[in-house]
Amino acid sequence: MRIKKEEVEHVAHLARLNVEGEELDRMTMQLDMILSYVAKLEELDTTGVEPTTHAFSITNAFREDGVKPSLAQGEALANGPDHSEDSFVVPRVI
Repeated sequence: MRIKKEEVEHVAHLARLNVEGEELDRMTMQLDMILSYVAKLEELDTTGVEPTTHAFSITNAFREDGVKPSLAQGEALANGPDHSEDSFVVPRVI
């Protein structure tokens, strides 16, 4: 076992977690499994492997920005339920 029950209790106490009984045993076992997996990963030779942020090479999927004419004021106001001259009319919020 890579981690002891007392260590898990201590960390739980520092985190202000109330962990007792079966839950403490289960958490100790789960943390031990995680640490065992990390130890197995440390055995791999990663010499010459470039660090990556994603599993696949990703490029920006956004379109290029371009200047386009905007919607005419009259067309925009026509989409609203009520308007007054050059603005939308909305209920008063107090």
